[in-house]
Amino acid sequence: MAISPFEDRYRTEMNDIFEEDNRLCKWMQVEISLAKAHARLGTIPKEAVKQIEDGSRKVKPGRVKQIEAEIHHDLMAMVKALSEQSGDAGKYVHLGATSYDIEDTATALIFMDALEALDSRLETLAGVLRELARKHKRTVCIGRTHGQHAVPTTYGMKFAIYYQELLRDGERLKEAEKRIGVGKMSGATGTMATFGANGMEIQAMVMKDLGLEPARASNQVIQRDRHAEVLCCLALTAALLEKMAKEVRNLQRTEILELSEPFGRKQVGSSTMPHKRNPHKSERVCSLARLVRANVLTALENIPLEHERDLTNSANERAIFGESFIAVDYMALEMTKILQGLEIFPENIEKNLDMTHGLVMAERLMIALTDKGMGRQEAHELVRTLAQRAFSENKELKALAAEKKLLSQKELDVIFDPHTYIGCAEKIVEEATRD
Repeated sequence: MAISPFEDRYRTEMNDIFEEDNRLCKWMQVEISLAKAHARLGTIPKEAVKQIEDGSRKVKPGRVKQIEAEIHHDLMAMVKALSEQSGDAGKYVHLGATSYDIEDTATALIFMDALEALDSRLETLAGVLRELARKHKRTVCIGRTHGQHAVPTTYGMKFAIYYQELLRDGERLKEAEKRIGVGKMSGATGTMATFGANGMEIQAMVMKDLGLEPARASNQVIQRDRHAEVLCCLALTAALLEKMAKEVRNLQRTEILELSEPFGRKQVGSSTMPHKRNPHKSERVCSLARLVRANVLTALENIPLEHERDLTNSANERAIFGESFIAVDYMALEMTKILQGLEIFPENIEKNLDMTHGLVMAERLMIALTDKGMGRQEAHELVRTLAQRAFSENKELKALAAEKKLLSQKELDVIFDPHTYIGCAEKIVEEATRD
């Protein structure tokens, strides 16, 4: 039975990238590239490379675990298992390397695969947001600031804003990819002493073979600012996903109910209240965002390792790297499903637009009065007074404005139509979602 919910409940294709078996494969991939570099320089026989490659296909994870139980060192357990399966070439496995030459370089490979997978997931979500923005560019609704009715906006604007933010998140992850796609082959303190004069050349050859950039300077590890940057970017993406989910949750409130996340025909909302349609999918997204943000703090704590390195980063990184990527991938998948099945209730959107008896058109009334020649401050004070009276007496602002006889009934009819007070919203959406 799984202990972590990321092993089953929140599992996605991302799990395969962070599975222990894949990590073992990546370790051996780095070892093979190191052997290739040695063979090119003539420090080991060329035929040794094929023997090590063949050996890597015979290594069993169970054997690695068995060795680790004896020696208490996971990377060295892999080295011994690979050496066992490589015949005479086993003596050349891991030649000149330290553990984190292999581990950190393999981690870079894993991060690159994970970023590619996440990019695909976010691209799908972006397509859904873009489609919704264009579909609802004329769906007028009440805008809310400070939790209060403000002035009209459109649902297209909401989705276009999310779409643009998601594009920025994608750009940030692409930028971080440049700095995480880095490996090292520099030994115990980064001096490459075990490789002698060939150190720089070996590192360059290994990284070229793996498709990574060589670290220009490192100690026993790749510096953790790189990993922290990626987790910061993941947290930014998680924050956007939470923002979208929170909006769904709030707009699904019984007294608002302008939209709702999809609710299955046999779905149960509550164990005791049969009528409930809880937005539990959106709440789950918000919950996981907290975990992703918390992992950023741990990643930042891993940056100031002591001297040329200590091991305080190692244990927590086994959790925070995979957890963060899987959580964001799952959140993006869930948010995509929520938006694809989003239920929208036009009658409630209209009801909420009219809820305040025209108070939300106060701004437009003020502007209309200034167009008639009234000073801006005078117009603001007049409309503010009328709005306070309309609120306290539960009257239509339009009717109170008509009593002042400053504008014709035809003008007031236009002013108090919320569907015609969305400014450039339609054009903004079109520009924001343009190819």
